[in-house]
Amino acid sequence: MFIRKKKNKSGSITVQILHKHQGKNHIIKTVGTSNDDQEIGSLYQQAQVLIPELFNQLSLYKEESPKVGVIKMLNNDDIRVVGPDIIFGRIFDKLGFNAIPDELFKDLAISRITHPGSKLKLAEYLQENGKQNIQVDRIYRFLDKLNTKYKSQVEEISFIHTKKLLGGKIGVVFYDMTTIYFESSQPDDFRMTGFSKDGKHNHSQIYLGLLVGVNGYPIGYEIFEGNTYEGHTLIPVLQRFQSRFELDKPIVVADAGLLSTDNLNKLIANGYTFILGARIKNESKHIIQKIMNLNLADGQIGQIDKDDQTILYISYSNKRAMKDASNRERGLKRLEKSLNAGRLTKSNINNRGYNKYLKIEGDIKIEINYDKFYDDARWDGLKGYVTNTDIPGTQVIDSYKNLWKIEKAFRISKTDLKIRPIYHRLRDRIEAHICISFVSYVLYKELENVLYEYKSNISIAKAIEVTKKIYEITITDDNNIKRHIRLKNNHTQQEILNIIDSEF
Repeated sequence: MFIRKKKNKSGSITVQILHKHQGKNHIIKTVGTSNDDQEIGSLYQQAQVLIPELFNQLSLYKEESPKVGVIKMLNNDDIRVVGPDIIFGRIFDKLGFNAIPDELFKDLAISRITHPGSKLKLAEYLQENGKQNIQVDRIYRFLDKLNTKYKSQVEEISFIHTKKLLGGKIGVVFYDMTTIYFESSQPDDFRMTGFSKDGKHNHSQIYLGLLVGVNGYPIGYEIFEGNTYEGHTLIPVLQRFQSRFELDKPIVVADAGLLSTDNLNKLIANGYTFILGARIKNESKHIIQKIMNLNLADGQIGQIDKDDQTILYISYSNKRAMKDASNRERGLKRLEKSLNAGRLTKSNINNRGYNKYLKIEGDIKIEINYDKFYDDARWDGLKGYVTNTDIPGTQVIDSYKNLWKIEKAFRISKTDLKIRPIYHRLRDRIEAHICISFVSYVLYKELENVLYEYKSNISIAKAIEVTKKIYEITITDDNNIKRHIRLKNNHTQQEILNIIDSEF
């Protein structure tokens, strides 16, 4: 601080106390103004007396209001995201996955939920958020050993938790398959081309079979070569889990893609009860006639006893009938448009989709078979379910409807967790990628479950979004001691943390 005598245009002198900061002078106090030399001298003496007092006040002000100074000293490396570790880390530990000793496994599983992407991006994310200084090569080395080392342990942890959630007994299991494609189209003995459920028919792929309990709680998974017929996977997966976990034979629920005479015979021969989606249009003429004779109204269920000791339940829905009719109309209009434009050729004559309404006359003439189109209307609104259980038809249908939850699991894996496309080439790394994604789905599903149990209005997508915005800053004091301070949570973040604290 210093004293300045400022000469004014009027000829008077103003005595001021100033403080120089960052090269600029700042007026701290104006002591007074006078034209009299004696009075100016007195003002100057007053200023000298005031300087120590003002200096102490300025020092005290600095001590009591350190925020601006501290913030100016921070850099981006002092701020990191901690929400994923706090939320999903607690879930990871509580479910028992912390029995797997490598911390990298935990980081890989959590970041697949909050920051899905390539392993290179993952390495960058971990480094930026104060984790180990992980190089991408270390991640790849870890993947090389992960699947053979931890897959069984991962499934066991998941199975025990699901069994606990379901009251200690798994009475119904749901099984479905999906395809996972690769960016590289070059096939090998594992990644093969086949029927793609993703519409990526030119890409190599693998099959992923997922087994879950009621409400989509995960039990386990299996991976198959890309050209596998999905109908051949059901029995081996069931037998593996039944043997490993000493499961009482549960009711098996699966969609029509797994319905084949061979599968039915094997399920029955191995003592399984099942509920499968039925391909009612492929039934014998005798059964089809019985279906047509049911004349069901909206919401009604019909029962047909089959010769193989199974029961075929048929349900009818007005809403489904309207949707079926609308789909047929759209398909017909597309065919008519293509036909009128001359874009249809012999290659279009197949039984896929609505091409079944096409017929060829002679060698070159293609036209639409409207008789077949109108005949298909009799199937509008009908859906079939085949079972060998003795439970009521309504319960059979309700059980089958739960299959949408496994379909949701696949959607979560493919979109939220970005399990596809896979960029790995080596089988060990591919299997490790799927193993990590499976654990991520278990954590995802558990957070979704606890939010539901606590009647929270926060969606799982919103929860993940706000979790990624829980920050912590690191401050180093004059003694070189670091302090970690978490920034204040907003209302949504705090609600999630309160639920996690209560549950875990």
